[in-house]
Amino acid sequence: MSIGTTATTAAILAAGLSLGLVAAAPAHALATTETPHSPRADFLAEPASNDAHMVADWVVATADSRGTPFVIVDKKNTKVFVFDGRGRLLGATPALLGLARGDDSAPGIGDRELSRIRPEERTTPAGRFVASLGRDLGTQDVLWVDYSAALSLHRVLAANTREHRLQRLAAASPRDHRITFGCINVPVKFYDGVVHPVFAATSGVVYILPEIKSIPEVFFHAIS
Repeated sequence: MSIGTTATTAAILAAGLSLGLVAAAPAHALATTETPHSPRADFLAEPASNDAHMVADWVVATADSRGTPFVIVDKKNTKVFVFDGRGRLLGATPALLGLARGDDSAPGIGDRELSRIRPEERTTPAGRFVASLGRDLGTQDVLWVDYSAALSLHRVLAANTREHRLQRLAAASPRDHRITFGCINVPVKFYDGVVHPVFAATSGVVYILPEIKSIPEVFFHAIS
């Protein structure tokens, strides 16, 4: 597999998805039985990794987002996909993510000043998050992914010219996209044209794919 699990595990997971043997990890997620003809996410020919397809298909087949919009954040490829509640792609974009590799937030990071967050703690955590629009500490609206950890998806900020965030976002290499304190930065046009309209009247679910842990470890109970 390209992200987080072996080819053998991926094959087992695919079989489990087809036979309805994989259950959602969150207790509040729906656990529905699948058939060989279960619906899949529609990426509209947008290039995406196998793992992004795997998780998006699982979300649709198990109704894990409960019919609300959902977002797939592919950390290894630094790309964001936004879907409607039926699993149809509404938009995709490169994104800036946390500077450090890792799938967990540092303890108490949401209560710290940015200047006190060490470089190795600047991770974008993996997992399933119920997200909704809100305000940051200033006047900007953001999509809060995990409020307690101060993790949000928002417009790319170009205030610090030394970081060259706009130039990094335009770069082809995912390595250039690792610069933030953990938040997910997307182009202004994408946030205003896709993210904000989709979440303006509803909450949804953000699935951040792991880069160290395996996908089953993060999203599924077990593989049979």
